Amino acid sequence: MLMFAQYRFLYLLLLVPVILLGYGFLRRMRARRVKALGDPKLVEAMMPSRSRSKGWVKAVLFALAWAFLSIGLARPQTGAKLSEHRAKGAEIIIALDVSNSMLAKDYSPNRLERAKLAISRLTEKLQDDRIGLVIFAGTAFVQLPVTTDYVSAKMFLGNIDTGSIPVQGTAIGEAIMLSIKSFSAQSEKSRAIIVISDGENHEDDAVAAAKQAAEMGIKVYTIGVGDAQGKPISVNGELLKDKDGNIVVTKLDEKTLRDIAGAGNGAYIHAGGEEFGLNPIIQDIRRMEDEEFTSIVFEEYDEQYMYFLGAAFLLLVIGMLIGERKPRRRLFEV
Repeated sequence: MLMFAQYRFLYLLLLVPVILLGYGFLRRMRARRVKALGDPKLVEAMMPSRSRSKGWVKAVLFALAWAFLSIGLARPQTGAKLSEHRAKGAEIIIALDVSNSMLAKDYSPNRLERAKLAISRLTEKLQDDRIGLVIFAGTAFVQLPVTTDYVSAKMFLGNIDTGSIPVQGTAIGEAIMLSIKSFSAQSEKSRAIIVISDGENHEDDAVAAAKQAAEMGIKVYTIGVGDAQGKPISVNGELLKDKDGNIVVTKLDEKTLRDIAGAGNGAYIHAGGEEFGLNPIIQDIRRMEDEEFTSIVFEEYDEQYMYFLGAAFLLLVIGMLIGERKPRRRLFEV
């Protein structure tokens, strides 16, 4: 399997056709200047030693050297073997509310985008902890199974919006139950669920779900998003209205979120500040007993860049040694 450690350098390959087209353009401009001097055949006859093909040979060699240089800078690697990686940490599943109420603008730019930014920053502080992502509205869905691949976590996080769950509502209880099922078989002690929502639960008994999680040794934390006074919901630049034409106002239900956190042996925090309330929860999770996780990863990659850089250097040297003149002697001369 071939991989590139610095794949961005592969974009330099786009300059290969530009080099050849540029040289072709220069040849065309040169032909026009020769034509301006007089009859092209007569002018060519006056320069019998000039080779018409060696210029293209040098251009092609330079383009190939550039291609090999680009690939070499991208650091091609081949995987040598699979190895077992052991790490100690906790398993954290974040249940994120993606209902329309999360579009309220009491945070900039809105509740959902602000929560996504906070989760993204959280992944930058994690080390050996495993993180998973569940999104919910009227139903719940596993967006990302538990993993230590924080790059993938950010990628999946970026694709989330209120259209990710077609059924509207706020099924916090279902999200907690799905989160419980999403923990890995290796995890038994250091497990936590962080629910980020405005707390307007319309679908199920979230407190009972949190209590069931606590009985299994899983802590349930809640982060309240929004204003208790209520804010309108902006959808596509327009305020959301009910069937009677009244503007829908979403309020933070702190009581529900406190009850969920209490039943889940966790804590409730109102979202605020740059870290959105996640830091105190992570600090509390750090006090839990770390578990050892085992995962299979590719290691000991063999670097291949030196071969491509060597080929690029060789092609450049050959190109510099080729002159513009025809060879003085033919190989077979009668």
